[in-house]
Amino acid sequence: QVQLVESGGGLVQPGGSLRLSCSATGSIFGIYFMAWHRQTPGNQRELVASITSSSTTYYSDSVKGRATISRDNAKNTVYLELNSLKPDDTAVYYCYFDSDSGRAWGQGTQVTVSS
Repeated sequence: QVQLVESGGGLVQPGGSLRLSCSATGSIFGIYFMAWHRQTPGNQRELVASITSSSTTYYSDSVKGRATISRDNAKNTVYLELNSLKPDDTAVYYCYFDSDSGRAWGQGTQVTVSS
């Protein structure tokens, strides 16, 4: 069974940066889509960024110009770097993989932007 393990969340001051990581454990192959979503209480989960197997990327308007998504295929890992963080970026961030082994969500990692 595939599991996704996230790390890198925490408390960051406005204007700061952080890097989230998400790695797949278990037997997984043919990962063709990786993404980061985020969710705040009372709101739907929002797609923040995604990357395909050919490294085509997508960014939501809310993070465009401040985010970089990347992947390490050898490590089955996806990263999300966020810069110039704002209080509005405060959310639980979830990674998502779509692969020939199936789909999987991470457990979520809290990012809090506050002074």
